[in-house]
Amino acid sequence: MIADEASLAQLMAASQKGDANAYRVLLAEIQLWLERYFRRRVAPAQLDDLVQEVMMAVHAKRATWDPTRAFLPWLAAIARYRWIDHLRKVYRKAEDELGDHDAAEDSEEEAVMARMSLERLFVHLPEKQSEVIELVKIEGLSIAEASAKTGQSESLVKVNIHRGLKKLSALVEKAD
Repeated sequence: MIADEASLAQLMAASQKGDANAYRVLLAEIQLWLERYFRRRVAPAQLDDLVQEVMMAVHAKRATWDPTRAFLPWLAAIARYRWIDHLRKVYRKAEDELGDHDAAEDSEEEAVMARMSLERLFVHLPEKQSEVIELVKIEGLSIAEASAKTGQSESLVKVNIHRGLKKLSALVEKAD
């Protein structure tokens, strides 16, 4: 039997009054409803565990259901929150499995080589352009800070960065 809203609400109201038989029937109906609800939301191997988690939450929160309100939205809210918790747990576990062994190791040699490459490219730029690119893009200063440090207006700093990066891009493409 797949119960409708009215039947489920009636079973829950009877369960809250202590009717053990009504509670058994209600749990069986909730289980069927939850299996349908989660079937397309989780992997088949995770379905039973998630249904059981929600059923335990329903059991723990059964006293919070208000008989003057609809039952299915109350159940769906609990199911949705448990599903979100489940997704967080699954993604956190997947993230933990990645670990740090995939992270790039810091290498002084790579940093030195990158800096040397930049210096070779900066030779092809006017000094004002290379200076503001260095300050803003490499050292992380703001446009206003770079303007104050170089004596260039903020607009000129932006123009010099744009022109310098455009020229650097052309040089790199030409080298390929």
